[in-house]
Amino acid sequence: MTWSLQAFGWYAHESGPGMIVTVTLNPSLDRAVEVDSLTRGEVIRAATAHLDPGGKGVNVSRALLANGVPSVAVLPSGGDEGNQLIRLLKAEGVEVLAVSISGRTRSNITLAEPDGTVTKINEPGPTMYRSEFDEVIDRVLARASGADWVVLCGSVPPGLPADAYAQLCRKLRAAGVRVAVDTSGPALREAALAGATLLKPNRDELAEVVGTPLKDLGDVVDAAQCLRAWGAGTVVASLGADGAVLVDAEGVRTGTCPVARPRSTVGAGDALLAGFLAAGAHGAAALAEGLAWGAAAVSLPGSRMPGPADLHRHDVTIHP
Repeated sequence: MTWSLQAFGWYAHESGPGMIVTVTLNPSLDRAVEVDSLTRGEVIRAATAHLDPGGKGVNVSRALLANGVPSVAVLPSGGDEGNQLIRLLKAEGVEVLAVSISGRTRSNITLAEPDGTVTKINEPGPTMYRSEFDEVIDRVLARASGADWVVLCGSVPPGLPADAYAQLCRKLRAAGVRVAVDTSGPALREAALAGATLLKPNRDELAEVVGTPLKDLGDVVDAAQCLRAWGAGTVVASLGADGAVLVDAEGVRTGTCPVARPRSTVGAGDALLAGFLAAGAHGAAALAEGLAWGAAAVSLPGSRMPGPADLHRHDVTIHP
C-alpha cells in the first residue's frame, strides 16, 4: 500500500507546524569526501568534497528550514571551528543560539564509496563543564516557551553525565513542552526513564540499549515497546534500507522508501526525524513524510539536507 502525504491531508493545513527548537551538545564540522575506493596505506584522490555543519540536532534544524519549517538551533561553540560552524549555519539561514565554551568544536570526516559504503571518523568532542551546560539549559528553557517541540540530539560530550539529556528532558516536560530525543547508549535509556515524548533510535542503538540482538522486525517492535515501558511515549526506529518502524499507544506501523542511488547515509536519520516532526509526529502520515525525507538525504552527498525538490513521496510504502 503506497500513500502520499496529500492523501492524509497534511498539506491542507497551511499554517503547518510551529517552531521546533533543536539542542546539539556535541556539534561538529563535517567534511564528506567521495572516493572511488578506499584502500589503506594508499594515496587516494577525492572525487568531490563537501564541508557542512554537523551534529544530529543541527541537521534536524537544517532539514526543517530547507522545507519551510521554522527552527532554532541551540549549541555550544568553541575555537575557530566553532566560529566556522556558526558561519556555515547562518549562511543556510539557520537561527543559532550559541553558548561559548572553552574547548574546540570537533571536526568529523566521512569517506563515501560509489557502492554506498560509508566510513566515518568522528572526534570525541571537547569537554563541556557544568557551568557551560547550565547556560545551555537556561537558553533552551527560555527559547522553548511557545515551541511545538524541543529536540535533544547526538552524543553527550566528555565532562557531562549520561543523564545530561534526561536532566533537560525533565525540566522541559515539567514546563509542558514536548521533547524528542535522538541519542544512544546509557543516554538513550536515561531519556526513556525521563519520559521523553518521542525517541528516535536506529537499529544498532536500539539493540544496544535493550541488550539483545534484533534479528527481525518482531525483535525491533519488542525493543521499542521496552523503551515505552521505561517511560517513553512514541518510538520511531530507523532501520536503514529496511525503512522505519513507528510504535506508539495506537500500535505498530512500518514503512519503506527505496533509494535508487545511495550517496551518503550521514544525516539520513536526522532528516527522517525532522520530516516526522514536520508532519505532526503522529500516525502513518508522519511516518511517510519522515521516510521521504530520510530517503532524500541518502540520495544527496555528504550531510546535505533535502529540500522540497528532493522528496519523492510516491516512493513511500506504509504497511498498516
